[in-house]
Amino acid sequence: MSDKKRPYRMRRRAELEEQTRRRITESTVALHEEVGPARTSISAIAERAGVRRSTVYRHFPDENALFAACSSHWRAANPPPDPRAWAAIEDPAARTEIALRELYAFYGRTQTMYGSLLRDEPLVPTVQRLLRDFHGYLRTIEGDLIAGRGLRGRAGIRTRAAIGHALAFPTWHSLTLEQGLADDDAVALMCLLVEGAACARPKR
Repeated sequence: MSDKKRPYRMRRRAELEEQTRRRITESTVALHEEVGPARTSISAIAERAGVRRSTVYRHFPDENALFAACSSHWRAANPPPDPRAWAAIEDPAARTEIALRELYAFYGRTQTMYGSLLRDEPLVPTVQRLLRDFHGYLRTIEGDLIAGRGLRGRAGIRTRAAIGHALAFPTWHSLTLEQGLADDDAVALMCLLVEGAACARPKR
């Protein structure tokens, strides 16, 4: 092989390897979304990607490497709302409404994947580890929405619980997909819950 052809062939080989890796990653993402991580086998990934099982293992020697690549690929295509967009809003009620509106729109775009991941979370340790960031993200939003309310004692506990409930994916799923509410109505209902928890006075 001439010295001139060698760099071209090396580049071409690297390109083909990268295409194969991407195909495996995208096939895994699709299967995780469709059937869930717990039901996704290496054989199914290889078949969907059009490669051998050994090729999958050559690119991803273990489950952690495969899940990390899939998670990175999917999150790049589906970024969640940036809490900084509403964290600076002074009025807690307005801040809560905007945060829920953006988060519920995100849930609507990603419902199939999060439905599969959260369903399989207790079954797949790797999914548990990867979802820690998602749960931490929701806790960050929770802190942003409780800030500035000046609540203490039971009122603070109730309000934090209401906010946590409003932020949860299962809450959105129940209100919109099971009860048939539009996102706007679901947001309005959860805002009423949060503000009611903040203002409610226990019976004596």
